[in-house]
Amino acid sequence: MSDTSNRPPSILLGQVGSRICHDLVSPLGAIANGLELLEMSGVAPSQELELIRDSVANANARIRFFRIAFGAAGDGQSVDPRELREILDLIEKGGRLRYRWDAVGEVTRTEARIVFLALLCLETALAFGGEISLARREDGTWRLLAEAPKLRYEAELWSTMAGPLGADVTAPGLVQFSLLPLLLSEAGRRLNIDQAETRILMEF
Repeated sequence: MSDTSNRPPSILLGQVGSRICHDLVSPLGAIANGLELLEMSGVAPSQELELIRDSVANANARIRFFRIAFGAAGDGQSVDPRELREILDLIEKGGRLRYRWDAVGEVTRTEARIVFLALLCLETALAFGGEISLARREDGTWRLLAEAPKLRYEAELWSTMAGPLGADVTAPGLVQFSLLPLLLSEAGRRLNIDQAETRILMEF
């Protein structure tokens, strides 16, 4: 058994996230297979079946998103940008948020994890809908711009991300505000936030 005493906390958290997502994929797949069998058996299409199908598709997309955001990220691993865009496209369907992916080139697994955690932070401010644009400069700096006619920006919560330890949150839905600064610190990146009445800009 290897020594885990010197491992960063994010590694253990990532392993827990990966395990949870892995265990949820199987039952969702079984539900999807069950729907296909019902359709093959001649069951007439209905609003109920369509609702179940849409719910399963959305749940699968969110699990893929969470696996990136909260799962383990090994050194040197990369993620196909097409997969990241596909996940965001699936989540966008039927939702209030729109995503515009303008980043080009290969994305490391660590980068993807940080970006998706940042998206979760921005989602809390876009409770009434909006658009998030993602871009990466030639020097590797990521630029995430969230825009909406109305924002729910909690200044006290966002200000805590200036330090390497992040926010001391107790609500499970806000855990990204604790994890993002931790991962940025481990990656040697600095977070800059510029907020205005109808937009939030994150750069790291």
